[in-house]
Amino acid sequence: MTQPVVLIAEELSPATVEALGPDFDVRHCDGADRASLLAAIGEADAILVRSATQVDAEALAAATRLKVVARAGVGLDNVDVKQATQSGVMVVNAPTSNIVSAAELAVALMLAAARHVAPAHAALRAGQWKRSRYTGIELFEKTVGIVGLGRIGVLVAQRLAAFGMKVIAYDPYVQAGRAAQMGVRLVDLDTLLAESDFMSVHLPKTPETTGLIGADELARVKPSLVLVNAARGGIVDEIALYSALKEGRVAAAGLDVFAQEPCTDSPLFELENVVATPHLGASTDEAQEKAGIAVARSVRLALSGELVPDAVNVQGGVIAEEVRPGIPLTEKLGRIFTALAGEVASALDVEVRGEITAYDVKVLELAALKGVFADVVEDAVSYVNAPLLAAERGVAVRLVTDPESPDHRNLITLRGTLADGSSVSVSGTLIGIAQRERLVEVNGFAVDIEPTEHLAFFRYEDRPGMVGTVGQILGESKVNIAGMQVSRDRQGGHALVALSVDSAIPAEVLGEIEHAMHAESVRAVDLAEE
Repeated sequence: MTQPVVLIAEELSPATVEALGPDFDVRHCDGADRASLLAAIGEADAILVRSATQVDAEALAAATRLKVVARAGVGLDNVDVKQATQSGVMVVNAPTSNIVSAAELAVALMLAAARHVAPAHAALRAGQWKRSRYTGIELFEKTVGIVGLGRIGVLVAQRLAAFGMKVIAYDPYVQAGRAAQMGVRLVDLDTLLAESDFMSVHLPKTPETTGLIGADELARVKPSLVLVNAARGGIVDEIALYSALKEGRVAAAGLDVFAQEPCTDSPLFELENVVATPHLGASTDEAQEKAGIAVARSVRLALSGELVPDAVNVQGGVIAEEVRPGIPLTEKLGRIFTALAGEVASALDVEVRGEITAYDVKVLELAALKGVFADVVEDAVSYVNAPLLAAERGVAVRLVTDPESPDHRNLITLRGTLADGSSVSVSGTLIGIAQRERLVEVNGFAVDIEPTEHLAFFRYEDRPGMVGTVGQILGESKVNIAGMQVSRDRQGGHALVALSVDSAIPAEVLGEIEHAMHAESVRAVDLAEE
């Protein structure tokens, strides 16, 4: 069997290749060389890049087999995420790989700016001993304003609190209670500007944040302010900052990022009260290794069709631990649904009830679709292309949530309408501390059976002897029954036998059972991994 091709387009740590494991044909190319990239990407199932390789529409068009683009880092400026999504290609990055490195650099820049480390170092190397000229200030008992209390902002706040600083923060998307739990006082931007002795910026660059710290904002700060930006260039207006530093309205600045990069000729570099580095936030051995290992693991998951938590173009949201056990169950329900329906539904509702609706359960809709199409299409179904497959087939998909679940703590139901107007439904839940999977409803019939690898469902008119008939035929065929449930709508009405068996039931045996029972429908489901 041919191994999937993983193309590494830039230099990554040896640990990255090791994390991929032996199951892939790992190839290399120079992603910055356009001709080399376009020649190699056509055979790739996955491509791993850093920042020099442009995975744009042209590259994606040449990549006819591509299933995943993995960026070993945080930013995705070099990847056309929209075009990748339209092409059914998953895009993953390593959003937490550099957060410690970035936080530590922000603190380093703050200390260096407060103590004039860079100019004092330069003077000493030039043979000048200038102790009095480079008198600095302490961080202890000063107020630091954190602009953006995300993952890196939180790490910076924790580290600066250890210096004995008073920490305030501005972030309109963080609740005051959560900030208070971290010992941080949440304030508006005006208050932060007025009170801060030190300021550290930790926001993503968006249209709303570009130029957020501009001339007006810098006019409202203390003249003793030390400002650090190790987040994204352009959030702090560099021209306004230069004027404020030059005129003594801001005391010092530490900068790792710039509006245009590479940046080697900024007027800010002329100032002694500026310490600057060339975007080194993620430039540690540890961060590079973490990024490579993280995306290698994501590639393994993506190429096996599994959910990838770090995929940026899968609308699954952050997966709460309370929701995660329901993902494989929901995928199985999708496969059972398709087996019961015998066709692709024209409309599908993914109904989620109970306590887990307090969390983002969008991922369960994706899991349902992945299961629904797993046995329908020849190509591998992923969490990226499953919604596209539904759209191509005109399936109207809806996620329905309800915190009320009368009979179960949590209940997941797939309910669909077929082309002839008939409906199909299947429900499952998780029980006990071990969160064991149970199938609890099939087409309106109440059951209680484990969704094992091999299942079968027989619907027939309720009458004596049918359970024995099924058992006898399966026994004669050497198919062992692991579990059996019989359900009926009323005495003498319609009944359903639900079976879990140890091995797949041969087609001829299913036909024999159907004939012996005069069954209205016979459906077998094989959930075994291929």
